[in-house]
Amino acid sequence: MTTIEITTPFLTLGQFLKEAGLIDSGGAAKWYLGENSVTVNGAAEERRGRKLYPDDQVSVAGQTYVIVSV
Repeated sequence: MTTIEITTPFLTLGQFLKEAGLIDSGGAAKWYLGENSVTVNGAAEERRGRKLYPDDQVSVAGQTYVIVSV
């Protein structure tokens, strides 16, 4: 499990994809979510604006990430 550290109250799914290195720009988030299976806390998610909070788990591309607050 990989951790993604945030200093803000939340992170959007689009920002997460960029932070995790899965996309190069925020504009690619919509395309990426349409082409790949992404789950947040076990539920399928396609909204790039979905807010992620500390302790949320995101599974994508065979990898699981957990959001942690710094």
